[in-house]
Amino acid sequence: MKPISSHGFWSRKQPFLVDKIDWNGKIAAVTRARIVWRKNLIFWHAVPPVTESLHQSPGLLNAIGIGEAPIGLQGTFSVWEDAASLRNFAYKGEAHSEAIKATSAQQWYSEELFARFAVIDERGLLI
Repeated sequence: MKPISSHGFWSRKQPFLVDKIDWNGKIAAVTRARIVWRKNLIFWHAVPPVTESLHQSPGLLNAIGIGEAPIGLQGTFSVWEDAASLRNFAYKGEAHSEAIKATSAQQWYSEELFARFAVIDERGLLI
């Protein structure tokens, strides 16, 4: 994979050197956030509708939630047919759009990172 866009921080660092390219193929997305401790319950309450919407999104090839210890560090990894499919889910889907608004209004995160990658080579099975 080749990082093609990234904003935010992971442990106060920007871990990806971005190569801005015009990419029309498969795309992977990584999200990572440090949830404000007292906001964990309201954050996790908002997750199920977004997850359901994600798995019904046209163009999604695979997705998984990921986390780190201790609790409060969360993320996602997803692979999409193309950038348009990812954008449609992220910005046009009702559940995710509402979550974006709530994130801003309720300030769920003390740190967040959003990165996209061009999938330039694949090996094995994508199940």
